[in-house]
Amino acid sequence: MVSVSSVESLRNAVALAERKVQQDQTRVDQDARKLDESKNQLTRDKEQLTSNQKAERQAESSAAPTAAPVRLDRAITKEVPKDVLPHSPQLNAQGQTVGRVINIVA
Repeated sequence: MVSVSSVESLRNAVALAERKVQQDQTRVDQDARKLDESKNQLTRDKEQLTSNQKAERQAESSAAPTAAPVRLDRAITKEVPKDVLPHSPQLNAQGQTVGRVINIVA
């Protein structure tokens, strides 16, 4: 025979289980919303990254073209006039020839 207390304890157990299921369902729904928000944010971030990469490529391609490297063997095309060059060695106050020795001692 079933007693009243056992029926009552079964009802309480069922009610507790139903509340637990409802709480878990609420948590699942919240997690699903968070997952959807995360997916949407990921999509926006990917679009932003693609846009930034495209802008960077355009900026690099529209940058000023690099100049050709200078060839030093052709850098001076005009000769120094003969009248500018000294005809005889110049001497400083100590009698040393100017322009022949460079003092490398600081």
